[in-house]
Amino acid sequence: MSGLTRRRALGAAAALTSAAAVTAAVTTTASADGQGHDHGHEAPTGPAAGHDHGAPAPFDEVYRGRRIQGRPVAAGEHHGAGYAVFVDGAELHVMRNADGSWISVVSHYDPVPTPRAAARAAVDELQGARLLPFPAN
Repeated sequence: MSGLTRRRALGAAAALTSAAAVTAAVTTTASADGQGHDHGHEAPTGPAAGHDHGAPAPFDEVYRGRRIQGRPVAAGEHHGAGYAVFVDGAELHVMRNADGSWISVVSHYDPVPTPRAAARAAVDELQGARLLPFPAN
């Protein structure tokens, strides 16, 4: 009996096609990462960076005419990731993903490396609109 059958050959071809498609998708995503939002110049922290030194450093700046702020918060002081972000004084709900990236309620499907980058991405998405309070249940 031959070691190579039609079924095995088709299975191998399908596996190679899938691997090529995944590689192309990852390459396209990596090359497009520099376009769009300003993801900030901070290095990621947490599991993705191979270490976890706690919450990112606080920030307070004006980005595209909007004041963005972020700071670590005590466990009982905040319901989220232990970090609070504000755009013009309104809280922007952020969440840290398992891989160490961050997302916000405004740009939920665009993970970024830091809460500062999440605030900047939210300002970009808002396009001048005011951030409305997000009701916490």
